Amino acid sequence: MSSPIRAVLFDLDGTLLDTAPDMADAANKVLADYDYGPLTEEQIQANTSYGAKGLLTAGFGTVPSHLDHSQLRQQFINYYQQNICDGTSIYSGITSLLTYLELEKIPWGIMTNKPGFLTEQLLPFFPELMKAQTVVCGDTLSVAKPHPEPLLHACELLGTSHHQCAYIGDIEKDMIAARAASMSGYVAGWGYIGEHHAPDNWQASGILAQPESLIDVIEHQKSLR
Repeated sequence: MSSPIRAVLFDLDGTLLDTAPDMADAANKVLADYDYGPLTEEQIQANTSYGAKGLLTAGFGTVPSHLDHSQLRQQFINYYQQNICDGTSIYSGITSLLTYLELEKIPWGIMTNKPGFLTEQLLPFFPELMKAQTVVCGDTLSVAKPHPEPLLHACELLGTSHHQCAYIGDIEKDMIAARAASMSGYVAGWGYIGEHHAPDNWQASGILAQPESLIDVIEHQKSLR
């Protein structure tokens, strides 16, 4: 039996927040600047968790060689910052899950590959997320997911063993990072999982149908003690 969950870390985009409307809007504005059509709903669903690179690569197909990747990313960021929370919402069930963790005195935090300056701009729109006991971003350290170090660093900040921490995320590299950090990894089944992603093959500890499903996991573990 795996170690009981005594701390929880969450990915942000596609796990805590549905940021797809604003991320896709920014990407579509960049694409329009170069006379490309907007992303399809399927492309948005499958690529939002991969950020600007994922969305723009999907939109362009192959980014034309004459376009500078860093310039495209900066254009995306400029548009995104202008409307960072016009359409973004917290997923149904997240607030009740966080309330449960707080009542159970289970520390929780956020570990996202989103850059720190964007994370800091976005989180204040959601007071419940401002209660996170630690926030580690894609540029907090010199490495990012799927490298395990950001997860291990977040565990240290929470004051918990990585063996007793669960990481919740919606893409395969989240589960790769969790395994590399020797922690439980659970797939956020409500997130940005495209038809071709096959989360059953991600070697996760489990696939959660909804945020409250994690409560069931923790309560089941408690019943076995």
